[in-house]
Amino acid sequence: MSENASIARPYAQAVFELARDGMDYARWSDALHTLAKLASEPQISVLFTHPRVAREEVATILIEGCGEVLDDAGRNLVRLLARNRRLDALVAIAERYELLRADAERTVQAKLESALPVSEDHQRRISQALEKRLGRRVELTVNTDATLIGGAVIRAGDLVIDGSVRARLEKLAAAVSS
Repeated sequence: MSENASIARPYAQAVFELARDGMDYARWSDALHTLAKLASEPQISVLFTHPRVAREEVATILIEGCGEVLDDAGRNLVRLLARNRRLDALVAIAERYELLRADAERTVQAKLESALPVSEDHQRRISQALEKRLGRRVELTVNTDATLIGGAVIRAGDLVIDGSVRARLEKLAAAVSS
């Protein structure tokens, strides 16, 4: 996957610059998300390296699968990626683009995993605390994960705050066994 990350970097940068110049970050996010989702489908991804399927045919399938989400620039991107045999990097391109967009918009995606449901008030307070600590606007996604036993885990970029009971038990088990 690191090879795809390296391949994705210049494509994502080029798309980001197009989006920035047109002040159209959201449209490109939608287009790349849709393309990445299609490229992840096993029935589609197998075509990327199939010897009997022309690259132009794969590009056409992706373009038609996206429908109105792709404009001319998006369709050109798909054709370029197909011509350069880089369609398998679509997921990495979409991920890298979102990082560039978040940096430009001074936002960060944060994930809160909690053993129990978290109230709206607690979610708001956690978002505010993260915004203060990170100096960015936080977009918080909340999931419930009973395997945590208790507590919560927060992930925001490189920051991980693990206050779960499961993590504490694992630390205790490691300390006892050493």
